[in-house]
Amino acid sequence: MQERYHEYMRRRMREEDNKMKKTDSMIWVTFQKEGIHKYPAALEDPALATGDKYDVSFLGYPHRHMFHFRVEIQVFHDDRDIEFIQFKRWLEELYGDGILQLDYKSCEMIAEELAETINKRYPDRKMIITVSEDNENGATLTFEV
Repeated sequence: MQERYHEYMRRRMREEDNKMKKTDSMIWVTFQKEGIHKYPAALEDPALATGDKYDVSFLGYPHRHMFHFRVEIQVFHDDRDIEFIQFKRWLEELYGDGILQLDYKSCEMIAEELAETINKRYPDRKMIITVSEDNENGATLTFEV
């Protein structure tokens, strides 16, 4: 009888060890905005203005992209303390209705600036923000609390 009890306890301990443990809950939204930016260094940096098939000096001039955003933010319970449709609408409103004039800002700079704005409204939350150009190339930044 005692041996069966010990076997039962060993099995229960193995089951407990194999349980998945939730570490974070995140919601995410996506949206896109048309924008114009440039990469001034591309005009003169020999690593960029190569004069061959790898030449990207054209990036030094203002050019258009559809900037795609994916914003993930930590929530603290399973009934969402940030409603994602409202969150998406708020994010879209931050950029207004017109074409974004981003000057020299890279995807990384755009994500960093957005994270700072989000943190003012929703402080002390983990975030993962991806900004891409034409949903083709981009950057993902992770912000820890």
